[in-house]
Amino acid sequence: MNRSQSFSSLFKVSQIHCSNKINMEYENQYRDVPEAKYECLLFDVDDTLYPLNSGLSKACATNILDFMVQRLGIEENKVSEINQVLYKNYGTSMAGLLAVGYKFDYDDYHSNVHGRLPYENLKPDPVLRNLLQSLPIRKVVFSNGDQVHVNKVLKKLGLEDCFEMVITFETLNPTSTETPVVHNHPSGSEFPDTPIVCKPFENAFERAFKLANIDPKKNTLLRR
Repeated sequence: MNRSQSFSSLFKVSQIHCSNKINMEYENQYRDVPEAKYECLLFDVDDTLYPLNSGLSKACATNILDFMVQRLGIEENKVSEINQVLYKNYGTSMAGLLAVGYKFDYDDYHSNVHGRLPYENLKPDPVLRNLLQSLPIRKVVFSNGDQVHVNKVLKKLGLEDCFEMVITFETLNPTSTETPVVHNHPSGSEFPDTPIVCKPFENAFERAFKLANIDPKKNTLLRR
């Protein structure tokens, strides 16, 4: 199954079929139209809007390990195992590293991990663009990635105007001193809290729903 066929099958569940049929016995009387199951589709970005064979995911993983060795001083023969454990428990390597005590600048991390990705491998996807624009439903990007990275991906794919709102790392973690401290603890784990808001933690979804005015019961997240 190609990418456009895969997306088509995913979107079938969210398409709204509303047709008012005239009751021939009673003029101007219409049958009730069932309420739509979804009002909004949330889209992840990485490996969702573009294919795995683009090479971005592999390059990102390599850049994370390089950052751990070169910037954080973690032994090279241990970084792969450590990264796997942190990713499994926190959903992102960044969240895990911060939770276990490593200190680093968020922008520096993102520039090292995403700044060297092979964006040139991404090409405009007119099929996906037409499909997204044809969907009679709200569409919002919801990514743990930084704003620069997400915007580059959307622009390369030709999808920058296909979404009502784009929620990124900066959206969930504003730099304002008024931002409340968060405590995201991995479920069923003895690992410490992470200080940032990110998927898959519940407060990331709560914040995204509030920012985009989304009914939690009438949305679905599309991701790989």
